[in-house]
Amino acid sequence: MAGHGFLPHFPVLLPVPDLRPWQAGNLLPGVWSFDSGRPGPHVALSCLVHGNEFAGALLLARWLSQGLRPRRGRLTFIFANLAAFARFNPADPTLSRFVDEDLNRVWCDRVLDGPRDSLELRRARALRPLIATVDVLLDLHSMLWPSDPLIITGAMARARDLGARLGVPPLVVADQGHGTGRRLIDHATFTAPEGHRRAILVEGGQHWEPETLATLEACATALLRETGLIEAPPPAAPVPRPAPSVAEVTRTVIAGTHGFSFVRPFRGGTVIRARNTLLALDGEAEIRTPHDDCLLVMPSPRTMRGHTAVRLARFLRPEDLAPP
Repeated sequence: MAGHGFLPHFPVLLPVPDLRPWQAGNLLPGVWSFDSGRPGPHVALSCLVHGNEFAGALLLARWLSQGLRPRRGRLTFIFANLAAFARFNPADPTLSRFVDEDLNRVWCDRVLDGPRDSLELRRARALRPLIATVDVLLDLHSMLWPSDPLIITGAMARARDLGARLGVPPLVVADQGHGTGRRLIDHATFTAPEGHRRAILVEGGQHWEPETLATLEACATALLRETGLIEAPPPAAPVPRPAPSVAEVTRTVIAGTHGFSFVRPFRGGTVIRARNTLLALDGEAEIRTPHDDCLLVMPSPRTMRGHTAVRLARFLRPEDLAPP
């Protein structure tokens, strides 16, 4: 899409990481895993599921350079799509999202066991045995368009509750995934109803922004402390932070025409107070808010037909979050 006048210019304000020291891995190419030798969960941090979203790779490369190791359990770093990242060009930074297909839409065992072939499918098939051993996964992402950072948890209550406990970023969104294919966090490893394994995805902010890297680091650090893989800091004066808000997607808006357009430039995280507020025109069809206090999740100002334009979500009440 980029390079054809479809997208505006987005400056690359983060340094492009040199991942050559980490390409070989110690378990699989691009995968580093460290076992403490003490009982505890297997926690995985994944980055570069999309090759142009390298803020998470900057973080994991720095932690590898610093020799970060778990005090208990097992810690794994996954540089997921190094082939796509190798194509990154700051002059046209959106073109390296993937090579053949979106690596974050192939995590269905029927697809992985099927006859189709692509570079991303081969990578997912190589990673699947490792993923099956992970107790808690945090997938590090960033966003193209302006939006408040958020944690996405899929439909599992245990993942939603984990996101809310981390508290950074303070917005947690539970959804039903994408109709175009399963994300890594939606793989059966993490979504078996009787299981205990959990996976969440953090959208740290816009691609290539320093604030995005800081958000991803804060979220990943909170997860490692929550799971006990690193020491919690000593007690200190509390720092005021907003209480986590949890929302559930009520509608996914798919563009039905090439003429889809929002009535104004909405930022992700905007809350529309009144039900039936006009959001967009899809050809001649009006897209309106289905309920009061409607949260706009990652609206895409340039949406092609058949693609997600925005997800609409309703905030959950504290009693909705109480365990059964």
